[in-house]
Amino acid sequence: MVAADTTPPRSLAVPLAGFAVGAVVALLVGVFGKVHDPTLAGTTTLGFRTVIDMKVVLSVVVGVLAVLQAIGALWLYGKLGAGAPPWLGTAHRVSGTVALLLTLVIAYHCLWALGLETGRFADGEPVPARTVVHGVLGCAVLGTIVVKVVAVRSRRAPGWFLPVAGGLLFTLLVSAVLTSAVWYIGTHGWPGAGGYG
Repeated sequence: MVAADTTPPRSLAVPLAGFAVGAVVALLVGVFGKVHDPTLAGTTTLGFRTVIDMKVVLSVVVGVLAVLQAIGALWLYGKLGAGAPPWLGTAHRVSGTVALLLTLVIAYHCLWALGLETGRFADGEPVPARTVVHGVLGCAVLGTIVVKVVAVRSRRAPGWFLPVAGGLLFTLLVSAVLTSAVWYIGTHGWPGAGGYG
């Protein structure tokens, strides 16, 4: 007697729905960031000197965690040669959760305190291209988080969906960190080290 296959059938509808919902989330976040009146009320510095200092440091932590996530995923899927140690799966999930939570804290402070800047500032000065690109990347990161959660949770998604969602999230997240924290540190120095305040 042959055992029945209990694997649910794979469906292209799962990634299509995931990408559609992610796109809607990114769009809604962008609209909110554009129409919201930026304010520092309701934000915190978590003990840092300024909200910007906090965001820079947390963004660097998220960037490091994103790189560790990519390495962990490659190791877990056997792309780095030798078998992964038994603790790696748990470490990968925990560091991914921490990266997600920190990303949400940063995103809240970006959207609430700064909004999504395009065109010109209130004083008539043009918004730098880096700022616009970073804002759009931030919105895309939030939408892609939704896609990645769908990919992780779905048992019916095609096998390519999780690595594509993870790779896309990694690329957007690192790009957002490069256009914010890395740019800031390169321009003003490490937060609180006598640089820009």
